[in-house]
This record gives sequence, structure tokens and C-alpha cells, in this order.
Amino acid sequence: MIGLLLLSATRSDAQVFRKKKKVNKSTSAENTAEPDKILYDKAIDDVKHGRHEVGRLNLQTLINTYPDSDYLAKAKLAIADSFYKEGGTANLTQAVQAYKDFDIFFPMLPEAAYAQLQVAMTHYKQMEKPDRDRTHARAAEEEFQTFLSKYPSDPLAPKAEQRLREVQELLAEGDFRIGYYYYVKEDKKAAESRLRAIVNRYPLYSKSDRALWMLGNIWESTEKKEIAAPYYARIVRNYPLSALVPDAKSRLKALGAPVPQADPQAVAWMTAEQNAPRQRELFIKKPLALIHTGPAQELRAAATNGKPTMTPEAESEAGIDVLAGGGQPRIGGGGLGTGIVATVRPGGSVTTDGAESVAPTTAGSEAIPTTQPDPNAPAATETSEGGTTAAGTADTAPKTDATPPAAAQASDALKTDGSTEHDGTQNGTKGSGKKESSSKKKKGLRRIVPW
Repeated sequence: MIGLLLLSATRSDAQVFRKKKKVNKSTSAENTAEPDKILYDKAIDDVKHGRHEVGRLNLQTLINTYPDSDYLAKAKLAIADSFYKEGGTANLTQAVQAYKDFDIFFPMLPEAAYAQLQVAMTHYKQMEKPDRDRTHARAAEEEFQTFLSKYPSDPLAPKAEQRLREVQELLAEGDFRIGYYYYVKEDKKAAESRLRAIVNRYPLYSKSDRALWMLGNIWESTEKKEIAAPYYARIVRNYPLSALVPDAKSRLKALGAPVPQADPQAVAWMTAEQNAPRQRELFIKKPLALIHTGPAQELRAAATNGKPTMTPEAESEAGIDVLAGGGQPRIGGGGLGTGIVATVRPGGSVTTDGAESVAPTTAGSEAIPTTQPDPNAPAATETSEGGTTAAGTADTAPKTDATPPAAAQASDALKTDGSTEHDGTQNGTKGSGKKESSSKKKKGLRRIVPW
């Protein structure tokens, strides 16, 4: 009897052991999963555990073997993701192409928005500091703008919008450093061109108020002091919480220009920016910033509120008056100026304030309101005041109390000691080949930077 009980117990233990034995489900006869799904799951597991090349090989096998599989789109997207996760210049280049291929073959799938965002993020991941190559930064700006234009209501849109603000902060910082260099070197035309492009294209830039101050200071040091007033006015109106507001008001009063009221939207925007939580760099990591190639420090200063600029850079420059050599204005893009001054405020609103139409016509600037000339009108003649009017007719350009002189005079206003002159003077050297004295060169620019 005891022997029978022991035999029974031994058989039951053997059955339990057989039940606990692991079975390979992929080769089991009871497995009813489709082979393409098995191949896809195995590839995803390989990529997840860092075996990117093996995973991509299995995914490519799936695509070639099962062209009608339901996992075809997922496999293509997974290949792009594996390149992105593995990193490296070559792999990230492959990732951009793979994501773009997905957008071409599957534009109607919900994952197409994710693929477009990843194209932008691939360039974002490769951005360098603002004083270095900005190829990837410009490409990232374009791709983020494309995403927000195609998928404005996508759940990923807020992330893309913030990344676009950071990219534009980086681009503006690069231009600001160049403009500040020319400002200190007293090359007014070069500094004015860079700084004006910043304040018009990137109103959310963290140093836009400083750029406006330098622009006002540049024009105040010329014979056309009235052109400086709109720049000081924009500091007071669009950046009311800036530390430069008291000085800007003092300059406006000294110039006899009206002091504008602060824009309520700008107040709300700057208040939100001051209260926004920001990631701070640890003290122990600050020495590493000297050898770090990424723009982490600059990106932390980017705005977190407000609509970023959505106009491509090439289009933003079209139709804007640009100063050409000899003081004669030429029209950017080959066409006539629009005659409309658009001001993008930090809150995202666009206005056409007349006070800001007095800025000179230079590269990247707002256009001076003018009327388009009639091709059948008589030839223009120069007036006694330096402007031009059609023969036998009156000057039809709109005029206000702060209206600037003609574009040719605006060009001559920036020709001061130490800058490039078109009558044989270049880089501060007269036609006779003699350099100007250093004391004369320092008369032009008031290097007053109150921050």
C-alpha cells in the first residue's frame, strides 16, 4: 500500500515538472500567430535591446517578404526610429531619409505627423552653438514650421511649437553676437542690418529689447536722430517689464517724441515668461560647458509662451527695401515694396502701427510706406530737400510727424566715420589711401549699453 502511494506521488511530480517546462511559442504547433507578426515582434525586441542592425535586417526582411502585410507601415517607421535611437551623424542622416520616405508612402496615416516631427527633431538633435555652423538649426526651423503648418491640431503640436521657439532663440542669438561685434567695432551699417533682422523676425528673442536699444543708439548718433525714436518706443510698448524701459523713456523725451503706453498683451506675455519654470544648470556642470558642443545653455533662455515666427526666412525678406551701394535703394526680391509695415508683437498679434514705419530701409527691415510709381508717369526729379517727386506733380508719399527722409538720405545717414562710404571710402580709409585718426572714428557711435 505504501509503495503504491509513493509511485502515485512520483507520477504527479513528473506531471507538474512537465507543466512548468517552458515551451517556445514561436515553434509550437499550437501557435496560430501570423509569420509577419512574429518577425515584426522579434525585430522590435532586438531594437529595444540595442541590437539595431539585427532589428533593421528583420524589418527589411518583413518588408521584402510580405509586401501586403499589415505591419508594412510600422516596419518602415521602426527602421527610421532605430536609426534615430542609435545616433551618430550617418545614422541620423539615414533617419531623416527614412522618415521622409514614410511621409511619402503613408501620408494619410496618423503616424505621418510623428514622422514629420522626427525629421525636425533629427536636425534639432544635431544643432551646435550659435557661433558655429547653423545648417541644422535652419533646417530644424523649416521642418518645425512645416509640421505646424500641416498638423496645427495634432497632439504633438505644443511640443513642436516649443522646440521652434528654442531653435529661433538659437538663430537670433547667433545674429545678435555678430551685430554686437559690429556695434562695438563701430561699423554701423553692418550692426544695423543684423540687429534689425533680429527685432523684426524674432520678437520672442530674449534679448530683443537690447537689440532695439542698440538700434536706437546707432541712429541717435547720426544726423537723422528722429529715426531712433521708434526703436525706443518699441521697448516701452512691446517689452514693458524690461530694465531698459526707464532709459528708453528718457531718450524719447530728449528726442521730443511721445512716450507710448505699454501693450497689455506684452505685459501679460512678459509676466508669464518671468513666472515660467526653467531648468537651471547645476553648478558642478558649468565647467563642462566650455567643452560641450551643444547649445543647451542658449536653449534654456528661449521663451515658453507666444507664437513663434512661422514665415520662412527667404519669404520674410521679399518685398523689403534694402540699401544698395551708392545710397540708392533697391527692392528685395526684385519687386516693389508693399508699403505696409507689419509689427509682430510678443503676444502673437500683428499690427501696422504708423510709429514704426519711420525705420530706415535696410536689409531685413520693415518697409517705409511708399506709393508704387506709375510706369507712365514723367521721370522723377530731385527736390531741394533731397527727396524725389514726379515732374509736375506733388510728393504723394504719406507723411507723419515722425516720417523719415527719403531712402537715399537714410542710406547716407549711416555713412559716418569708421563705416563704409560709397564715394571711394572703404573701411575707414579715404580715397587718398590715408586712414582717419582714431579720435575721429570714435565720434560716431555712443557706446552706451546700460545693462
